[in-house]
Amino acid sequence: MKGVEVLAVGGGQIWVERTGDKRSRTEATQEENKRRRLNDEDEVLPVYATRFSKEEIEADGKKPKKKVAVMLGYSGSGYKGMQLNHHEKTIEGDLFSAFVAAGAVSKANADDPKKSSLVRCARTDRGVHAAGNVISLKMIIEDPAIVKKINEKLSPQIRVWGIERTNGSFSAYQLCDSRVYEYMIPTYCFLPPHPESFLGKELPQVAEEANDLPGYEERQKEISSFWNETEEKHVKPFLDSLDPDLSASIRKILSDNEPRLIEVESDVGPNDTTDIDRSEVRSPDTKTQLAVGLPDSGNVGEHPGTNPDDKPSSSLKTDEFLHRDLSIPNTGIAPAGDEPETKTEVPKGTDPSPRVTALDPGTKSAQEPLGAAETSQETKLRPPLSPLEAAIKKLKSIIVTAKKAYRIDPKRLDRVQSVLNHYVGTHNFHNYTISKHPRDPSAKRVIKSFNVGPKPIIINDTEWLSLKVHGQSFMMHQIRKMITMAALVVRCGCPEERMDESYGHDRLSLPKAPSLGLLLERPVFDTYNNKKRVEDVEGKGEVGFDKYQNEIEEFKQREIYQRIFREEEARDTFHSFFASLDTVKKPDLLYVSSLGIPAIKRPMDESEKDGKSVEQIVPEVSEDEEGEDANGQDG
Repeated sequence: MKGVEVLAVGGGQIWVERTGDKRSRTEATQEENKRRRLNDEDEVLPVYATRFSKEEIEADGKKPKKKVAVMLGYSGSGYKGMQLNHHEKTIEGDLFSAFVAAGAVSKANADDPKKSSLVRCARTDRGVHAAGNVISLKMIIEDPAIVKKINEKLSPQIRVWGIERTNGSFSAYQLCDSRVYEYMIPTYCFLPPHPESFLGKELPQVAEEANDLPGYEERQKEISSFWNETEEKHVKPFLDSLDPDLSASIRKILSDNEPRLIEVESDVGPNDTTDIDRSEVRSPDTKTQLAVGLPDSGNVGEHPGTNPDDKPSSSLKTDEFLHRDLSIPNTGIAPAGDEPETKTEVPKGTDPSPRVTALDPGTKSAQEPLGAAETSQETKLRPPLSPLEAAIKKLKSIIVTAKKAYRIDPKRLDRVQSVLNHYVGTHNFHNYTISKHPRDPSAKRVIKSFNVGPKPIIINDTEWLSLKVHGQSFMMHQIRKMITMAALVVRCGCPEERMDESYGHDRLSLPKAPSLGLLLERPVFDTYNNKKRVEDVEGKGEVGFDKYQNEIEEFKQREIYQRIFREEEARDTFHSFFASLDTVKKPDLLYVSSLGIPAIKRPMDESEKDGKSVEQIVPEVSEDEEGEDANGQDG
């Protein structure tokens, strides 16, 4: 246990101090409710519950309830995941409230979803979306317009596609055969680490040490010129355009073989051109954020500053600074290189495929500016940029823009698919979740397929890939960790056999990729549906999504894909994540080097001992996930 829930009464209200995990908070709430019952006081209700008076319940009357499967979709942005939570806004919480408001759940059962036998098919994490998910429960479905009434009580981010009657023993969780997930990822995530980053320097050195330098260079052949071309076409012309003294200061920062500190101070001496004049900035939705560019937590929830116990750093290493997120707008630097004709470009307002379209002025909910209030408040708090800081900020923007202009080579795309193929089958995924022992039999999971979409798509000058995984079931964070491992193997020029070695007993530090790109496409109920066809039960429909496909596609475009693309455009979420990994100055990630797993067991030198670990830079469990069971489903 990490602590206990603190419930306090003041001014006739209850407030909650989140000092422990979810189980502690739930137990504390139960204890508080027990005390209140003994003292004849009102209980503390969950945020999703409604307590009606005895008179209201009697007036509501008793209506017949039927066991049903509810097919739904949602955008997870702004929600603390799918699962009911006593104190936080969740998809199920809003859904249950809408059921009550629409009359699908009686007033007698409005204070507790357990009374309606509510069971979810797939629990999704904070920020994760679903085009299709299923819950089962007992509902009042006499009204033929019940679906319409429920949707009227929901935000546009959540839609109920339909309701089907089932047999009385139906459980959306127990009877689900498998689940299909999609992960949208920019192709620049498969670029090699920046050559000035820790990982970018270590990989070729370790390859040479392992007598694998020719093999390493061959695996990076189609991408070997990217960083040199970016330097010549974009970085060098920009530096040459600066004041000579300012340019010399930045060139020295870039050329330093040993990382040196860029101090974060509020006062800069008149002759000191290497210090950064920035102070700490706090925003309402982040714990600790340095204005010099620590990534804001957003939907990622896995960067420094997300832990309330972290102390703000007074300085940043040079390569960390240059490759961290500055949350800055696009500078308009021309993309490096022409786009291959084989790719599918998506101009604004067109619909090139039934799967993904470009941004388009849709509904208000999908088009609201991302974080406009927070950005405005932070802007007011930030002091003016020093000349050096402004130049570095511009340089950072040039590097990010060059990365977004990258178009993946067909050979590299084939390698992504080849790496993903290593997941297919039954494997021990203990490294792909949390708190799993290598010998725990529940760590063995079945992956039926893991495929790259046939063609990349281009949205707002960024090229994206669609990765679809079909598995029997998934452990907490498993899919996001699978994405990270595959991306690391490709971008680091790692031999593919490392994928198979990750199923061994050695423990690997494997961060979870951003939740931003993940969505549950659909759960599969083939066994139940086939049995129902054989039995030919009248009045009970199949559990599936085929009949709602047109509605689902429109919803995915408006509420899911556009949110993903817009948020990446605004926050550079994927750049921030992989740049964070590249700056880990410990051997934690060197299992993707040519030496493999033995590389992480070597004694560290002094500089590595002082560096931050993967867990410090990308926390394994974010605040909202504390205490969740590792057996829980990503979906």
